[in-house]
Amino acid sequence: MADDVLRLEGITKTYGAGTPAATEVLHGIDLQLARGEFVALIGPSGSGKSTLLNLIGLLDRPTGGVLRINGRDTATLDDNALTRLRGRSIGFIFQYHYLIPAFTALENVMMPELLARGSPDRAMREHALALLGQVGLAPWRDHMASNLSGGQQQRVAIARALALEPPLVLADEPTGNLDTKSADSVFDLMRHVSADRGTTFLFVTHNMALARRCDWLVELVDGRIV
Repeated sequence: MADDVLRLEGITKTYGAGTPAATEVLHGIDLQLARGEFVALIGPSGSGKSTLLNLIGLLDRPTGGVLRINGRDTATLDDNALTRLRGRSIGFIFQYHYLIPAFTALENVMMPELLARGSPDRAMREHALALLGQVGLAPWRDHMASNLSGGQQQRVAIARALALEPPLVLADEPTGNLDTKSADSVFDLMRHVSADRGTTFLFVTHNMALARRCDWLVELVDGRIV
C-alpha cells in the first residue's frame, strides 16, 4: 500500500440517495494505481467514467467505500482540506486545454504556482521554463496561447498539470480533439513524463489504439469494473 498513489476500496456513488429517485451509478469499485503507472480507463458512454473521475479528482464525494490519495483517507477531510490535497496531489489534463488565451505559454504554466503562492518570482519562472522545455515548447514560451496549434496547446496544458509536481495526473480524453499525428505525439509525451518523473497517469480515452499502449486497462461498464 505504501507505493499506492491511488487506492479505491468498495467505492459506490448514488445520486438522490434516500429518495424514491435514488440512482446508484458506481457499484463497489476497487482500484489501485502504483507510482509511475500509466493506466487507461475505458468504457462506453454512460458507464460511469465521468462520475469515477470526479470522485478520484476530489470534485465530489463517494456515497460509500474508501478513497485514498497518496495514503490519505479522503473521508476524514473537510472541504478545505480536500481542496489543498487536490492542489498538491492531482494534476488535470482535459480534452479542451482550458488555457488563458491572452496569456503566454509561460504564464499559463506558471498559473498553478501563482495561485498557490500568491506572487511570481524567479524560481517560479525558471520552473515553468524547465517544464516547457520538457514538453518541447521552450522556443514558444512567449507566444500567446491563442496563437499555438492544438497539439502545442495540449503540451502547455501538460506542463501546467505538472507545475506543482503532483504524484497523480488525471487525463480526460486529452487527445480527443487532435489529429492522429498530434494525438500520438501528446500521448508519447505523457508516457515519457510518467516514466521520467514517476508520475502516475490515469488516461481516459475512447481511442483503443492508444489505450492498448498503456501499462494496463481498466474497463468500466454499467458502473462496474469488468
